[in-house]
Amino acid sequence: MQVQISDTTVVVPSKPPFSDDHVLPLTHLDNDPNLRVTFRYVRAYVTTHSSSSDPFHVISAALSAALVHYYPLAASLRRRRENRLELFCSAGQGVPLIRASVESTLDSVSQLNDAETQLLEQLVPDPDPDQAMVNPCVLQVTVFKCGGYTLGAAVNHSLCDGMGATQFFNAMAELARGSGQISVQPILDRSGLLRPRDPPRVGAPVLHEFLSLDPKFSPYEHGKQLGPVLRECFEVKDESVEKFKTKLLKQSGLSFTTFEALGAYIWRAKVKSSEISMDETVTFAYALNVRKLVNPALPVGYWGNGCIAMYVKLSAKELMEKPMWEVADRIKKSKSKATDEYVRSFIDFQELHYDEGINAGKEVSGFTDWRHLQHSTVDFGWGGPVTVLPLSRNLLGSVEPCFFLPFSGSNGKKDGFKIMVNLRESAMPGFRKEMDMFSSQEFGLSFL
Repeated sequence: MQVQISDTTVVVPSKPPFSDDHVLPLTHLDNDPNLRVTFRYVRAYVTTHSSSSDPFHVISAALSAALVHYYPLAASLRRRRENRLELFCSAGQGVPLIRASVESTLDSVSQLNDAETQLLEQLVPDPDPDQAMVNPCVLQVTVFKCGGYTLGAAVNHSLCDGMGATQFFNAMAELARGSGQISVQPILDRSGLLRPRDPPRVGAPVLHEFLSLDPKFSPYEHGKQLGPVLRECFEVKDESVEKFKTKLLKQSGLSFTTFEALGAYIWRAKVKSSEISMDETVTFAYALNVRKLVNPALPVGYWGNGCIAMYVKLSAKELMEKPMWEVADRIKKSKSKATDEYVRSFIDFQELHYDEGINAGKEVSGFTDWRHLQHSTVDFGWGGPVTVLPLSRNLLGSVEPCFFLPFSGSNGKKDGFKIMVNLRESAMPGFRKEMDMFSSQEFGLSFL
């Protein structure tokens, strides 16, 4: 199945958002070296043939109007002397918008749920590192034969996180639906936010337990040694999750969230299937939203990176041999370490060791939860997306990230959610077996 690209338009703000060229600073969280990646994802939308509106024109006009408020997305990134990034804003800058089509229906690929990797990759722009500095945001609208369409996005993670990007797309969607204004005005000047202390100090000793310094080590370059990495989605039914959490509760007397319980199961399944040496240290890394955690809280409208990495470290042997509830409990307890001091210490740690190769180790499993990012409200006039899929493989110092995704499909019968797993090719058959066991509710006493 081939996607045909017809043209690329550089969409500029519908009216000049500023008069003079200027520079906008990024926060220390924005400048985390692990975020020097382009985040790519796609949303799929169902329309009807009776609709007379062209999705490309609707989205193009909405993008132009939204860039009046979010003009930094049209800016270019550039490096300062100390290798940190900033945004250079100049008149005439815009966001490239690619127009494409495909001679098949969304239903033929189950609204992307059964789409092959080759098709998915064609639906989302993939700028190289240099292009991503010049155009940190690139979008693509692909119209299917049925009239449905996809919106692919490639956004430099240094600009914003998933929540910030969704804030922008929701602003676009509001304008597309005819609103004369956006409900949340973005904070453009981040200079006074999330700054290091003077003098910087690391008051959260836990950071030294989880982070290492090695200028010669790059987690994403190291990940290339794993060979081919496959991407696969797994449906998780509500009944299976609830029965699993009930078993953990009976064993431990502790209640766990779905993320804690299923995260523990998947982490162990990934490490087991990958046949990692029992002496190897393995890391569970996840992103935690700190917008309301810091004191004072980040202002409403802040759309930069507002998440911080949290970690759980064990030896592979410990992960395999501990009761499952203890692994889930380690994840649960790690959340209690997320305090204002932890965030400030993380920022100060970055300030003190910025060019010293901060990393979380080699065998990092990154986890992020997209179930509550308000994807469903990104409605350009035909309803919210029926499917949302991330295509990025570099996340939180991991090249094998796992995403908890909202339920997909337009049939209205929502039962559970999806897990998208990236995993080395050699390990995927074993991992599928572990997920089949979970779906069959055969959790295995030895696995608990």
